[in-house]
Amino acid sequence: MAQFVANAWGSTSPTLATTSTATSTASSSSWPVKHAAVLEGDVILGGLMMVHSREDSITCGPIMPQGGIQALEAMLYTLDQVNKQQILPNVTLGAHLLDDCDKDTYGLEMAVDFIKVRKVISGVVGAASSVTSIQVANLLRLFRIPQVSYFSTSPELSNKQRFEYFSRTIPSDHYQVKAMVEIVKRMGWSYVSIIYEESNYGIKAYEELEELLARHNICIAIKEKLVKDSGVAEDIAYDNIVQKLLTKPRARGAIIFGSDQEVRQVMRAVRRANATGSFSWIGSDGWSARNLVSDDYEPEVEGTLSVQPQANPVRGFEEYFLNLTVENNQRNPWFVEFWEDHFQCRYPGSTSTPYNNYTRQCTTKERLSRQNTDFEDQLQFVSDAVMAFAHALKDMHHDLCGDRPSLCDAMKPTKGADLLKYLRKVKFEGLSGDHFRFDSNGDGPARYNIIHFKQSQPGQYRWIKVGEYYEGELRLNMSEVKFKMLSPKPPESVCSLPCERGQAKKYVEGESCCWHCFNCTTYQIRHPIDETHCLVCKLGTLPDAYKQYCRAIPEVYLRPESAWAIGAMAFSATGIFITLFVVGVFVRHNDTPIVRASGRELSYILLAGIFMCYGVTFALVLKPTNIVCAMQRFIVGFCFTVVYAALLTKTNRIARIFKAGKQSAKRPSFISPKSQLVICTCLVSVQILINGVWMVIAPSHAMHHYPTREDNLLVCDSYIDASYMIAFFYPILLIIVCTVYAVLTRKIPEAFNESKHIGFTMYTTCVIWLAFVPLYFGTANHVPLRITSMSVTISLSASVTVACLFSPKLYIILVRPERNVRQSMMPPRYGNMHRTAGTGPSSMMAAAVVTAATCAQEEKIQKHITPTNTENSLKTKKLCEMATQTITISSIFTSLDSNAYNQIPYADQYVPNNTTTATPTANGGGGGGGGVGGDDLEKVVANNNKINQQQHGQAQVVAVGTNNHIASSPPATACEVDASAEVTNCSGAGVGVGFGVSVGSVSNGNGNSNGNSSQRGPVLQTNL
Repeated sequence: MAQFVANAWGSTSPTLATTSTATSTASSSSWPVKHAAVLEGDVILGGLMMVHSREDSITCGPIMPQGGIQALEAMLYTLDQVNKQQILPNVTLGAHLLDDCDKDTYGLEMAVDFIKVRKVISGVVGAASSVTSIQVANLLRLFRIPQVSYFSTSPELSNKQRFEYFSRTIPSDHYQVKAMVEIVKRMGWSYVSIIYEESNYGIKAYEELEELLARHNICIAIKEKLVKDSGVAEDIAYDNIVQKLLTKPRARGAIIFGSDQEVRQVMRAVRRANATGSFSWIGSDGWSARNLVSDDYEPEVEGTLSVQPQANPVRGFEEYFLNLTVENNQRNPWFVEFWEDHFQCRYPGSTSTPYNNYTRQCTTKERLSRQNTDFEDQLQFVSDAVMAFAHALKDMHHDLCGDRPSLCDAMKPTKGADLLKYLRKVKFEGLSGDHFRFDSNGDGPARYNIIHFKQSQPGQYRWIKVGEYYEGELRLNMSEVKFKMLSPKPPESVCSLPCERGQAKKYVEGESCCWHCFNCTTYQIRHPIDETHCLVCKLGTLPDAYKQYCRAIPEVYLRPESAWAIGAMAFSATGIFITLFVVGVFVRHNDTPIVRASGRELSYILLAGIFMCYGVTFALVLKPTNIVCAMQRFIVGFCFTVVYAALLTKTNRIARIFKAGKQSAKRPSFISPKSQLVICTCLVSVQILINGVWMVIAPSHAMHHYPTREDNLLVCDSYIDASYMIAFFYPILLIIVCTVYAVLTRKIPEAFNESKHIGFTMYTTCVIWLAFVPLYFGTANHVPLRITSMSVTISLSASVTVACLFSPKLYIILVRPERNVRQSMMPPRYGNMHRTAGTGPSSMMAAAVVTAATCAQEEKIQKHITPTNTENSLKTKKLCEMATQTITISSIFTSLDSNAYNQIPYADQYVPNNTTTATPTANGGGGGGGGVGGDDLEKVVANNNKINQQQHGQAQVVAVGTNNHIASSPPATACEVDASAEVTNCSGAGVGVGFGVSVGSVSNGNGNSNGNSSQRGPVLQTNL
């Protein structure tokens, strides 16, 4: 640590002892004269005082007025107060005080006297210097003599393994270093230089400084040693130190750990280098507040902040000291030197020294005063050291001697080991008024004042208190800190200024606090921990405005309140309303011909699919979650599958019926309503199976999609990988097949125009979806538009289906209800039966209400009909179509040959086998292989007409020529028609209603007709 600290607080014109050149006639070999200040007592305390300063060329330097003479007088004064106050009952304390000249070697030499003196030394006060204290402690430990230092602050002395008998009233430099680092932090410095004394005091402090600064990321620019006690430490050595400091101009802050003499040489070198004001010093207690440093070098020292152990004046000491004179202070052998140095005169009869070569003689009338005397501010620690011994001896006397008022045999002599135990336990109030106790390491309490050297007025400098450091907390009044009178702002002491926002550091090689700054890229931020590189913000985040952290990009998804969603939902809601309206109309008119003829079961399935298509929109506008995504994936394909499965079932049924009607009389399979429902269900089940397997293999989930670096789209995974095409694959396949069937059935009779409507629906749907595909893939970066386009496309497809398939039926039901009858299901030219009268053979065509009948070629008709009428109109008449629109099943076909076979469009109109069974007679012809009599014929016809009237509100009148033959059972075998003869041979029974034309022959029981009443011409067979 430092030796001692001179105090000039409040002094505007401090007085500095001037050192004379050693030109005295006294030889250096006789200097110094060994002296000792002796105070008699029952118990003697030794003392090592720094009466003289250190000098490299000779053993001792000039007198030290503050840390030397005043410290010695403080010890004598405290001993006087202890004896006066009778702290030890009837026991007096004496002293044997020596000068160590601030040198460890010389101090060790002086300490040997404590071993050799006649009286036993119970304890030693001192030394001031840490270096000297370490040497002396090693010696005293051998003889078990307790030692209490008042100015030695080296942290090394806290090691009780090595320095068991050493204690001190001043705190360790460990706390001083912490306080200095806190000051550096408060100044905002991150790049400082350190100059430390090459001694145990300086080296240990530097080691702790280095560790603490690194811990707080404060870098050391320059570190230099101050040579102590070296004859080669000339001016050039200090100049080199200053020049090195100037090589780091950005390191304005500098910490100096050293003694006042070395630091004074540094200030001189600063002036020589014309570097005044280039540095702001942080000083240790070894040199700050010392007039030796600041006098004559005030501009260089200006702005210094220093840490000093907190101390209060010793009560009564200033008055005591100011009353001292050479005459009344004979116990201090060095007081004459002090007097000469203080008044710069030669005292009469004094011994010649290298430093008292004064020409002026002292008058002996000079007196000390407050105006010409500066007092050491830390004399409290000297006084506390004496008081600690006094109270330890008191406690020891109380335990060993009881109430005996003088020393007992147990304390003759005092045992050092026992005294040490009592010494470490003392608690007392010192002469300064502060309470004192040693800590666990035998150190004094860690209390520090922060003092500042500044100009109070132009040209007037002084040390003032600006803060304190206590129990690890720094309290600093920055408003009082002015490094320059006109510049209150602390100077910057940083190697490199902090990088701007969005910049990272690139360190200069070999410099831990020096760097160059470089910009991070657009999507990078500076690493929050390691500032030497940039971090790329992860997808879905972007750097904030200051590029300090990555902020999340707001999620983008189709929100229900957005314009896109509102438009799509409005369109779908309209479609749902229309669909529900259609369902309501169909339910209300469920038993009318138009509804029944449309195939009620498939129509309702189709409407359900259309309803789901409109409802998909509301699922698509929900915020994507795993459940929502799974629901969307399923329903998007499912609703289309329901619609086009129903349409495919219809178109397939129509195509099969017409194909079978052209090729044979055999009834096609699976054309009943139940069969159609089963087929439709099977088609839909395929889509359900596909979705189920798909969900198991690749479950749907919500995810964030980043098409560009600045996007954060919350979507379902199917939107990204186009896997929705899996959901659409099967419905598209159904659309293609439906379209193919629509093309194949495009030329059916005009009366059966539902097939044309289905075809138009499929053509329009294909156009819509062909337009949707590029729109879907072209809006990958615009989620709202992509989802809206999908929902609108689905709704538009449903709307086309509603418009094309159901609007014609709604028109008939609501606007033209008179057409909602069975007869309106075929063209007007087939609405009545035509008849031609004549004497010769005649041909008559009977038209019936059927579901579908096509005669594509005239030749086919003429192959089976040989008209006898030679009228050109009948010969050339082209019967290319016979169609009746059946809406219930749309599957009935008719043939114009004799092996005709038909189906029943309405099950309730089928004439069962038990209706009438009769054997043909001579009066009645058999049509289709079986016949009934005239009465029975009228009965059956009347019965059928009655049924038609009940169901459709209109009698169905069928004119069949001269004879109507109604069979009660389907034909078992086909009839053979010979176009060149007038005989038709039939066998088996007829089915449904047989319409024949009787021409001149009577049918026999075997179905053979001869004569004028034989049956000829086409046989038209159907189920009513």
